[in-house]
Amino acid sequence: MQNNLNIVSKSPSSFRGAFCLFLLFIGITSFAQSQLKFKELKKNFGFVKKGEVVIIEFEFVNSGNQPAIITEAKVECSCTTVEFPKQPIAPGQSEKIVVKFDTKTVYDRQDRTVEIISNSKNASQKIRFKGVVLNK
Repeated sequence: MQNNLNIVSKSPSSFRGAFCLFLLFIGITSFAQSQLKFKELKKNFGFVKKGEVVIIEFEFVNSGNQPAIITEAKVECSCTTVEFPKQPIAPGQSEKIVVKFDTKTVYDRQDRTVEIISNSKNASQKIRFKGVVLNK
């Protein structure tokens, strides 16, 4: 009985070529991302009377080369609500996030943070607002 055994050997240069193509693909896809760039990450609303609703707008642009999608905005307390674009934000497009801070249950110095979660390179970003709530 005769064994027909075919051995296929790949040359090191073909393996090296495939590996280089793989690294090139990884490099290209890692640069293809959205990126949210905020005009300001911190805002001061000054002095307000207890019971007022403070509205603060944070402007940003998608400075990446892929659409950005904001999936969530995490707040510290129920006194803060956040409105953000639900649709994808195209590269180069400007948008805004609107934060509403209801002061009816707080007073004195306030320093609050909102965490913005998205598909961008900087997937988790914090925006901050502060001010003083006067107790009538």
